[in-house]
Amino acid sequence: MASDQVTLLDFWPSPFGMRARLALAEKGVKYEYSEEDLRSKSALLLQMNPVNKQIPVLVHNGKPVCESLIIVQYIDEVWKDSAPLLPSDPYQRAQSRFWADFVDKKIYDLGRKIWTKKGEEQEAAKKDFIDSLKLMEGELGDKPYFGGETIGYVDIALVPFYSWFYAYETIGNFNIEAECPKMIAYCKRCLQKETVSKALEDPQKVYDFVLMLMKKFGIE
Repeated sequence: MASDQVTLLDFWPSPFGMRARLALAEKGVKYEYSEEDLRSKSALLLQMNPVNKQIPVLVHNGKPVCESLIIVQYIDEVWKDSAPLLPSDPYQRAQSRFWADFVDKKIYDLGRKIWTKKGEEQEAAKKDFIDSLKLMEGELGDKPYFGGETIGYVDIALVPFYSWFYAYETIGNFNIEAECPKMIAYCKRCLQKETVSKALEDPQKVYDFVLMLMKKFGIE
């Protein structure tokens, strides 16, 4: 597919965008990166995602694919000759989709509450966040990656949030590694892969971005 035109409409701190970047890197797909200003969305973004008007959007030969997990599945299906991301077994595929959905419903939502809420709401979010990570530790078991010996769909869904862990910890005043050492060891193992380290953003930069958002929204 050497003649393919692939463009990723993205915003640098987005863990959802990082998923697409990581999936493309794992597949060795060359693409054009287009940074979006979400305060002034481009005509291309509005044209390619008129329903949600959100990033990331993968534009493949002029056709848009939206929503990060759908993008990762699409990448896996189109560039299927290298580095399969989803298992071939239907049951295992279903399990992978379950845990990726769990990341969206728990890790993302609870992480957001940690920096947008205060007091009892924040404390409850921190507890649920740690409990959710512990459940994922149990699913990981003794495997190096959720995908087994290689990075797979669940890894791509989860590991971008490691870029946000420092912000969650610093703002929420808690330590993820103290509670979930296996999860942090797993994230660091993923980062040893060049595809991961290049796709993920610097946690300090993400933290500074979150502080800017908190100031903008009047969260103290």
